[in-house]
Amino acid sequence: MSDLAVYDLDRTITRRPTYTLFLIHCAMRRQQWRLVFAPVVVLAMLAYAMGLFDRGRLKEICQTLLIGHKVHGRDLMPLAESFADATIARNIRPGARKAIERDRSEGRRLVLATASYRLYADAIAERLHFDDVIATGSVIGLDERVHARIEGSNCYGEEKMRMIADWVEKSGLLGKHGHVRFYSDHASDEPAFNWSDEPVAVNPHDRLARMAVERGWAVEDWG
Repeated sequence: MSDLAVYDLDRTITRRPTYTLFLIHCAMRRQQWRLVFAPVVVLAMLAYAMGLFDRGRLKEICQTLLIGHKVHGRDLMPLAESFADATIARNIRPGARKAIERDRSEGRRLVLATASYRLYADAIAERLHFDDVIATGSVIGLDERVHARIEGSNCYGEEKMRMIADWVEKSGLLGKHGHVRFYSDHASDEPAFNWSDEPVAVNPHDRLARMAVERGWAVEDWG
């Protein structure tokens, strides 16, 4: 029986959210002219904040603008690798490194569960020595081109918990895994917090901080 340590990525392990940084990283190194769309990206974010569409659609719009509607995997993967290197070098919370090492030393199976795209989440997870990744997928055509479309669902909120449950079942761990420790910075992960045996609120924003106090969850400052 394997105990689990399940981690959110953005603003939990990392100091800053990764998705927009990844898009800018790609645009800067591949097609700098796409940065002229930056104001349109800002407008799309405002439209999302107004409730005109959901997070998944926002991601698809921003990816189309800053990377392109369809890009061959051979062109994107080197960028995902270099972005992962930059993330590890400059955007990891010190406390996250300590927690990961602690959980590894306890023999826990390390799982990254993130709304970030698997495009680059896999590379970050590999560098941090995670065992498994649950993340938002991309539609990939028969011509191996990565589309600016989400495959399935955005791994966020209730969908993240559903995808975690699917992973548990497909991994043969249903009813067999041990103690589950779950880390996140955001109240949107309430379903996963409730599912876990040991919820840990990391650098929580106001709503999650209140929730943690009310429910007796651990709170950690990872710097």
